[in-house]
Amino acid sequence: MGNGIAHTFALYGFDVMLIDVDIAALEKALQTISRNMDKQISKEVITENDKNIALQRIKISSLLTDISPETALVIEAATENKAIKLDIFKHLSSICNADTILASNTSSISITEIAAATKHPQNVVGMHFMNPVPLMKLVEVIRGKETSNAVTAQIMQISRQLEKSPVEVNDAPGFVANRILMPMINEAIYTLAEGVSGVVEIDTVMKLGMAHPMGPLQLADFIGLDVCLAIMNVLYHGFNNPKYAPCPLLIDMVAAGHLGVKTYIGFYDYSIKSKELVVAERFK
Repeated sequence: MGNGIAHTFALYGFDVMLIDVDIAALEKALQTISRNMDKQISKEVITENDKNIALQRIKISSLLTDISPETALVIEAATENKAIKLDIFKHLSSICNADTILASNTSSISITEIAAATKHPQNVVGMHFMNPVPLMKLVEVIRGKETSNAVTAQIMQISRQLEKSPVEVNDAPGFVANRILMPMINEAIYTLAEGVSGVVEIDTVMKLGMAHPMGPLQLADFIGLDVCLAIMNVLYHGFNNPKYAPCPLLIDMVAAGHLGVKTYIGFYDYSIKSKELVVAERFK
C-alpha cells in the first residue's frame, strides 16, 4: 500500500520519500503511481499538470538512513510481520528527531507494542489506510497506550487535509475494521471448505444480499491470503479465543503459495486475461 500512500500525499502537496529495500520495487511503485494518476486524469479527477507536479514531489531510496532527522511524519507500510515492523521502528527512532511522528499502516498489530520499540512512544500512532488508498476515504487512527493527544489530533488533521475521513479508535487486535471484516472473510472460507456453496455463489450472496461491492472471497484475493492469515493469527492469539481460528483451507492455500491477485491465483484464477472472473481450478 506504500505506493498508494505516497500517491495520495504527493497529490495533496506533501514532499514524499518512498523507501523500500528493493530498488526494482520502488521503480515498479513509481510506474504504478503514474498509471493510477492517468486513471484519475481520464476521469477528470486531476489534470496532467497535477500529475506532473505530484510525481516531482516523490523521491525514492533503498536506505532508511536517507530519511532526514527533521522529517515531520514517517508512515511504515511494510508487510504484516511484527518482527519486521519492530525492527523498522527501532531504526526510525534512532534516525528521527524526538518530535517526528512515527505512524504504522498495520492492519492489526498492536500500536502499543510497536511504540515500545521506540525512544518516544508518545509519538507513535496507527494510520491505517484502506486499499486502494487514493480512492478509499477511511483512515483508522489508532491510539496506543502512550500515544499523546497532540499526535492523535495532528494525524486526524493531516487525514482531513488528504480529504479522508479519519476515525479514532483505541488499540486492540484488528482495531475495528479488521476485527469485523476478517472473521467474515474467514467464515466465507469455512463455508466454501465445508461444501455449503461455491466460490461465485458465496460472493454473489454477499454482493446481492448485503450490497457489498465485492464478495468476501474475491476481496480476500485482493487483500492477499497471506495478509488475511496474518491478521487472523493476530486476532486468534491476541484474544485467545477459538472463534478467531483461521480456516484450515486458508492455511493450506497460503502454504501452497496461492495468495490471490499478487500470485495470479487464489479463489479465482487471475492468469487468464478476461473481463470475467474465473474460478480457480481446484474449486470447480
